[in-house]
Amino acid sequence: MKILVTGGAGFIGSHVCERLLHEGHSVSILDDLNNFYSPAAKEANLEAIRRQGAYAFFFGDISDEARVREVFEASRPDAVIHLAARAGVRPSLEQPLLYGQVNVQGTITLLEACRKQGVPKFVFASSSSIYGIANQVPFREDDSVNMPVSPYAATKIAGEKIAYTYSHLYGLRVVCLRFFTVYGPRQRPDLAIRKFITMIDRGQPIPVYGDGSSGRDYTFVADTVGGILAALAYDCAYDVFNLGNSQPVQLIDLIRTIEAALGKKAEIQWLPDQPGDVPITYADISKAQKLLGYRPQTPLRQGIDRLLSWYFEKQGQEALAQGVASGS
Repeated sequence: MKILVTGGAGFIGSHVCERLLHEGHSVSILDDLNNFYSPAAKEANLEAIRRQGAYAFFFGDISDEARVREVFEASRPDAVIHLAARAGVRPSLEQPLLYGQVNVQGTITLLEACRKQGVPKFVFASSSSIYGIANQVPFREDDSVNMPVSPYAATKIAGEKIAYTYSHLYGLRVVCLRFFTVYGPRQRPDLAIRKFITMIDRGQPIPVYGDGSSGRDYTFVADTVGGILAALAYDCAYDVFNLGNSQPVQLIDLIRTIEAALGKKAEIQWLPDQPGDVPITYADISKAQKLLGYRPQTPLRQGIDRLLSWYFEKQGQEALAQGVASGS
């Protein structure tokens, strides 16, 4: 298949592209390499993909209608895996207009391009944040998602709803995937596990909001990628799936696990709860297990060890590059 991956230079996207190439698909990437975090990290991700195989790269913003049209005309995809987004609950409180433009307008722009170009399949990256402060756990796909507590969550609900509209009106075959706290090699530096590893390793105090009892359903990136590819092959008019690990971990236990893996003690800076945060995320994955054959394989400690291997390899590469640059 010819597959267009938006956000393919990012954390999850780069792993998806590698897997698609490994399985023999033709891959195109649309990414604006924005400075939400280091563009150099995204360039490194693109280089990692290139080691797996050749792909076409298109620089551009998903909310730029003319550019998206050019990309679709050039790549002629059989399917779109839409991962590009402005991510994160807390940053969305500071830039809600930007989140609306990229996550809502951008998604509509892509759906409209699919309609005009006759692309039959659309896989949309949604988020567990849409469940808000849920009344029950674990979260099921048929739970109400009408009370988001952050602009980011609201944009992801909007993405799901407009994707349904295009499925209903135009026959676009859509799968929406609600990701639950994905982590692993190449994880964004602002996300908890990667940030905690870096700060504990450097002896810096780590910020902990609340009392440490909040729980997250941490999901290793390879398991999430397996669910994405299963969704790509799944034939339906429209459907929604949770992709989590279904084993939530309290924040304080996550910190203790990282301490054990690093062999270093964390200095914790206790801070008040943050607006927009939820007390727990917990995926009911029975539907994805039944219909997608989704089976997360990676326990938290094993996943953190694999992230640490990448982290220390990256540190060594950066030290070597600095030594060469300084002539030492």
